[in-house]
Amino acid sequence: MNVTSARSSRAGGKAETKPAARRPSGGLTLTEQAYVELEELISTLQLPPGAFLSEMALAQQLGFGRTPIREALQRLARDGLVVVAPRRGILVSEINLKAQLRLLETRRVLESLLARLAAERGDAAERARFAELARGMRAAAEASDDIAFMRLDRDFNQLVVAAARNEFAARAMANMTALSRRFWYQHYREVGDLSLSATLHAEVAEAIAARDAAAAAAASDRLMDYIESFARKTLDV
Repeated sequence: MNVTSARSSRAGGKAETKPAARRPSGGLTLTEQAYVELEELISTLQLPPGAFLSEMALAQQLGFGRTPIREALQRLARDGLVVVAPRRGILVSEINLKAQLRLLETRRVLESLLARLAAERGDAAERARFAELARGMRAAAEASDDIAFMRLDRDFNQLVVAAARNEFAARAMANMTALSRRFWYQHYREVGDLSLSATLHAEVAEAIAARDAAAAAAASDRLMDYIESFARKTLDV
């Protein structure tokens, strides 16, 4: 399955024309833009586990040069979302429940630390953005808009890391959040609860916005309790 077929299916089967070449925008480099788009396609299973990826095809279909695509794929490989297989090429990684549970063991500790630090160290603009993200997450849940929620979740994770001002924790978190988003998207319709997930995320954001470090850490622990319970429920699917 390639990007063209995935996007055609979303558009009701209509073929799409090749997009114009991209330019840097929104403060992101072309590589960062390519990463964001590819990460979303993988996380939402439009590029499913096991799919083979071609640098040239992705560049043509997404409107990027091959260098941004190559660099984005290298980052996705570091994040565990793609695998570079000798003599086979690049393919989307499989989803592994046991690996997800090991990831959550580490993520729980880091999430609590980062939430506490973000509440203590975030500036006024960041706190305002946390409040905005919380409102957006609740609205996405009310609208049952899973894609909007995932995009807000990505922004939330990036903002927590930025506001925490701890580069070591940031590096440790870098390859966890995208894997978690993909796992959630794969299973949330069967065992998840979009409203509950959005509410728990919003409570962390609201506590950080209020500069309440203890409440932020406690809200983070509640969120991780839900995420771990969610992961274990997939065993019954």
